[in-house]
Amino acid sequence: MKLLYLCYFSLREPLVETQVLAYLRQLAGDGYHVWFITFEPGWPDSWTDTEKQATQARLAADGITWVALKYHKRPSLPATMWDIAVGAWTARRIASREGILVFHGRAHVASAMGALARWRKPQKLIFDIRGFNPEEYVDAGRWKAGGLKFRLMKAAERVIMQVANGFVILTDAGRQIMFPTAIADKETGAWNLPDGRPIEVIPCCVDTAGFQKASTISRQEAKQNLGLSDKRIVAYVGALGGWYMTSDMVKAWSIAKRQVPSSFALIFTQSPKANLIQSLIDAGLQENTDFLVQKVAPSELPALLRAADIALSFIQPSYSKISSSPTKLAEYLAAGCVVVSTRDIGDCNAQLNENNVGVLLDNMNENTIGQAIQKAFEIASDPDIETRCRATVDHLFDLKTVGGKRYKRLYNRLLKPSSV
Repeated sequence: MKLLYLCYFSLREPLVETQVLAYLRQLAGDGYHVWFITFEPGWPDSWTDTEKQATQARLAADGITWVALKYHKRPSLPATMWDIAVGAWTARRIASREGILVFHGRAHVASAMGALARWRKPQKLIFDIRGFNPEEYVDAGRWKAGGLKFRLMKAAERVIMQVANGFVILTDAGRQIMFPTAIADKETGAWNLPDGRPIEVIPCCVDTAGFQKASTISRQEAKQNLGLSDKRIVAYVGALGGWYMTSDMVKAWSIAKRQVPSSFALIFTQSPKANLIQSLIDAGLQENTDFLVQKVAPSELPALLRAADIALSFIQPSYSKISSSPTKLAEYLAAGCVVVSTRDIGDCNAQLNENNVGVLLDNMNENTIGQAIQKAFEIASDPDIETRCRATVDHLFDLKTVGGKRYKRLYNRLLKPSSV
């Protein structure tokens, strides 16, 4: 069984390792041969021959054949249209040569490539909806509602929705908007459109193996390993700026410090950190004494996050974020951390409330943030909290038993002889 996965990101993006390759390895381990197309800035000069060969060999050992194409950034619209055309042509050529059965497009742009590649061809197409992409650009202030780019992407979305044979969406809240007529299979929890096309709700999951290994030491031991044994730690993992409410997180760390002087901000980010460090200093915190900001590899995160008591997920609520599933939520819970989150981000309201593993913020004033931090530490003091957090991950976010299982189920349903 052969599939081709299209991804309009660079292989070097951390999310590709945790949210793409992790799933592809699950499929490859189940007997699928996977071709994987990414778009690399500056390709081929941005990669040395040694890096290319080592990466291809590493992925080949996992049953994945990697194909890199050059990413074009400017001018924005023509560059993207060019990349779509090149991606579609490349996918079509590989499919004809290798006998590919399925094109799997990650989000709108890659799915547009897949839709073009299968034109008048027998391959099936999965539209992996990674969020309400057109609305995200509007909510972020990068596009105008009703502008040319928005209208073009919405038109592409309508076509892809018509021609796709199966769908993935990140949240049940998003599923209700995108697929209001979907019918549930009460026995399996899967969904189908009235015409029989399959849908799977698959949140951003996490490989729990590293977190399970990290949990063999106590939280206090993890703090000692970082030289933070006398601290109560408020962590953050992820990007800064944009959707991620950096100034409000600085406010939260400052409030935590005023509440309890031993509070410490432990921050892991791939984003440039100079502005954040200055903001923390301006808020009265001292580097190394009150906070640490560093870049870490995904493989290092479980052991480091093990030291945290609670963690922040401050994402600006908006219409488009109904469809979002923050990876950090799964990572925090896998580490046994209580989560303080803004409300109405994907399915997080129910995920945190029903399992009593987090606190939701209705607004970002100091009093509300302060109360939320206090409540989060109260929950974190519960002797059963780590068990509860990990049970939540096992039920909702485990890569193998949730994400991988549902992807495999979608492929099995899609490739049945009677599938649409």
